Amino acid sequence: MEEIGQEEMTYCGVLNVDKPAGVTSRDIVNQVVRLVRPAKAGHAGTLDPLATGVLVVCVGHATRLINLVQEGRKRYLGRFALGQTSDTDDVTGNLQAGGDWSGITKAQLQAELTQFVGRIDQTPPQFSAVHVQGQRAYDLARRGVTVELAARPVDIFSLELTAFQPPEFELDVICGGGTYIRSIGRDLGARLGCGALMTDLRRLAVGHYEIANAVQSDQITAESIGQMLRSPLEIVSHLPRRELTQAEAIAVRCGQSIAASDPATNDSDLNRFERRTSLVDSEGQLVGVGELDAATERLQPRIIFPAS
Repeated sequence: MEEIGQEEMTYCGVLNVDKPAGVTSRDIVNQVVRLVRPAKAGHAGTLDPLATGVLVVCVGHATRLINLVQEGRKRYLGRFALGQTSDTDDVTGNLQAGGDWSGITKAQLQAELTQFVGRIDQTPPQFSAVHVQGQRAYDLARRGVTVELAARPVDIFSLELTAFQPPEFELDVICGGGTYIRSIGRDLGARLGCGALMTDLRRLAVGHYEIANAVQSDQITAESIGQMLRSPLEIVSHLPRRELTQAEAIAVRCGQSIAASDPATNDSDLNRFERRTSLVDSEGQLVGVGELDAATERLQPRIIFPAS
């Protein structure tokens, strides 16, 4: 039997990695890239070197779905210390003493937390990946340049105080994309009048990718990665699903729209379709993601996967 070399293999899927502390998200992606070449890889949401936990890495054509992964809700467990501040808003920066925290009570802390739930305006940290005139804010901050970062709307769905041992406390946060947990601690400390910074952060979930199902980065090897890759169908599992005939699958891969209603089932209920719909062939393979045009009652391909 003719053996297939690794260079001829095509990787496509998703890795749910438990990122360790002390490495960057890019370090994990680079580790994966070395194993899946010539396929590419990318992560769906940066974790700082201080942080650990769920890092979703998309491989091959699944990288086309990164934006969909990033839309999922995130859950974090963050630890903070009262009475200190830093230029990075966490313990890795230049530390400065804050105000007196000794009088802060659990009830007072919980009362302030209510101001951070819902859609709020949040200013990113100076050391962040936000673009400022074509440059990353952290690159400017490292050169000693202070910039005025605009506040941005973020969604915080829940914020629970899970531990309070002054001056330290712990928060369980469920939030939307673009939220900086460091900024929550910074702003909370400012409201309390004593300052606060983040000392530890663990991401527990991104969408339905949870820490309980994550793999350790040192377990990802040339021998194991094929079995660790999860189907890209998981990423679109929350979307309505349209089964395609062979002819429709070919049309979608050519960028052509198809009828939203399924002729095989006479299903003409367009109300079941959201703005986006997963498109799946008769073998259960993801063909793409379509967008409904209500005027024409057709699904227009927006993301396309080639035939496997």
